[in-house]
Amino acid sequence: MKKINIVTKNTEFNRIITKYKSYRYKDYFIYLEISNELENYKFGISISKKICNAVGRNKIKRQLKNIIDKKIYQNNFNCIIIVRKSILNKTYLEINDDLLNILTNLGIVKGEKHEEK
Repeated sequence: MKKINIVTKNTEFNRIITKYKSYRYKDYFIYLEISNELENYKFGISISKKICNAVGRNKIKRQLKNIIDKKIYQNNFNCIIIVRKSILNKTYLEINDDLLNILTNLGIVKGEKHEEK
């Protein structure tokens, strides 16, 4: 994921979480802001310290960023993904399938990225 597509500021996280609609899933809380004023899309990932140690949190973030990077997205939205503890019991393939299905159901996926070798 490019840095331009990452929500980094705490004020942005708080604004999106308090003002916009949330979607609850088994392993995630997803907050989605859709606005025509936004120029591109941004994702933010949050994992509580209560879930696991720093190594585990960074591993989950790397996996989620890799999964998010597999698709092409529409512009004009911000998405905050808050991870729940139940994700620790899943494999990478299960996380991949679940997250891609969720993002497709939310209607923000435009298409697939083509891998170049």
